[in-house]
Amino acid sequence: MSIQRTQLIIHRFDTQHALWPECRLIRKRVFIEEQHVSVALEWDASDGAAMHFLAMVGGQSVACARVLDDGHIGRMAVLPEWRGQGIGEALLLQAIQECQHLEVSYARLSAQTHAIEFYERAGFEVCSAPYLDADIMHVDMQLELV
Repeated sequence: MSIQRTQLIIHRFDTQHALWPECRLIRKRVFIEEQHVSVALEWDASDGAAMHFLAMVGGQSVACARVLDDGHIGRMAVLPEWRGQGIGEALLLQAIQECQHLEVSYARLSAQTHAIEFYERAGFEVCSAPYLDADIMHVDMQLELV
């Protein structure tokens, strides 16, 4: 099942925007509560410099991501009840478009190993050996931007 594109709205903003707390709530629920990432690791100085994206369906906040100036996509999270409906794909495409606007050569991300196929479907390729980050196995991935 996928969400109709007319129902999905993706907002782009910085941490001064009124929607920033919505991103924080999603990240808290997914990373801190579901995946047991420590609070100290989840919140970092990069948030203030990043461009943030919030996906909403019918006015409800359901997913978020951020893009750093160097083309690094991160903190991508979809609430459990909204997974598998195309929201993550739409959000990732927005993040890739942001990287293209930044005129970087590559969009880069650190993917949890269970999500490798998700990112590969968007054209990302694994470019590192697996490693632990926040006690979760990850790999670095990149997408060449033409």
